[in-house]
Amino acid sequence: MKVTCTSLFIFCFLIGFAYAHMGATDPGPSKATHEEVHKYLYVAVPGIRNYLGYGGHGLLVFDMQDNHKFVKRIPTRGFMKNGKPSNVKGIAVSIPLNSLYISTLEGLQRIDLETEELVWEKTYEGGADRMSISPDGKVMYMPSLEKDFWNVVDCETGELIKKIDVVQRAHNTIYGPSGKKVYMGDIASPLLHVAETEEHNIVQKIGPFSNGIRPFTINSKETLAFVNVDDLLGFEVGDLETGEVIAQVIVEGWDKGPVRRHGNPSHGVGLTPDEKEVWVCDGHNMRMHVFSADAPYQQLTTIPLQDMPGWITFSLDGAYAYPSSGEVIDVETREILHLLKDEHHNYVASEKMIEVHMQNGKAIKAGDQFGLGRKP
Repeated sequence: MKVTCTSLFIFCFLIGFAYAHMGATDPGPSKATHEEVHKYLYVAVPGIRNYLGYGGHGLLVFDMQDNHKFVKRIPTRGFMKNGKPSNVKGIAVSIPLNSLYISTLEGLQRIDLETEELVWEKTYEGGADRMSISPDGKVMYMPSLEKDFWNVVDCETGELIKKIDVVQRAHNTIYGPSGKKVYMGDIASPLLHVAETEEHNIVQKIGPFSNGIRPFTINSKETLAFVNVDDLLGFEVGDLETGEVIAQVIVEGWDKGPVRRHGNPSHGVGLTPDEKEVWVCDGHNMRMHVFSADAPYQQLTTIPLQDMPGWITFSLDGAYAYPSSGEVIDVETREILHLLKDEHHNYVASEKMIEVHMQNGKAIKAGDQFGLGRKP
């Protein structure tokens, strides 16, 4: 009996020592490295004019990994117009600055993504419209509010770097994935303006398209642009290398009809990230039309929506489509999976939303408010 107890004691001691030694040499992942990446959809409201009936006022956060459930509302105090929150015009993220930017009719807000506090708020000559940030997160091209120029802005300070003159009605902006060019749509011009980003000068004009430029998108190699133009239910295709318009694609089987906003049959066009499909908004018929992204641009299907769409973007992985009418659509099956709802179970709709991946309070990846091509 005495021998058995001694042996048991030695055995337990050795096991404990081995366990402790193993723990000392392999402590396992720290909290910082173990922290999971969370994928969120940030939606700025009022993102349809200044209508508060589409989600109220603020920056709404939805959990993309949990059926797009509402997470929280981040207050966005500041710019007001006639006693109401000012229209949100654009949304963008700078990864290195860990900041989210919201443009309104009057100016620009920078919000820290970790503290969720306002870093600064600035007004600009001519107001502000839908902006775009360089891939390195340092420079922003921000159109004036349908005036005849763009403001080039330092993302850290908000200070003006340069002013770029265009035609008459500066509007939508895409900073190319290469970081070397910026694509600028002026509603009053049938030409898509292209600037180089070293000296911020216009170096090329694509077109002319058949009418004034409305929303547009580009592929990842910056060789093609898919463009909405005034008075067209459909889109046109521009060759960014030759500068020529190479196709006009009209939605078949649906009338243009009157629209409640934007004054245009198709206001919103996006490429799926794999660049296999083009999705086009139809305001009058409250539809999303889907086309193949290669000539002859076959019309594939149409998806009915709960309200008029005025914008379309996609999740980074290409799984979800987000029309501005508030649906979450499965891109592969075309099925409407969810309707975005706020903390009061009210439907949320906005033309200004962006995907952000967060880890330990830091943004590590972000999408874009435009439905940009992301094919490697």
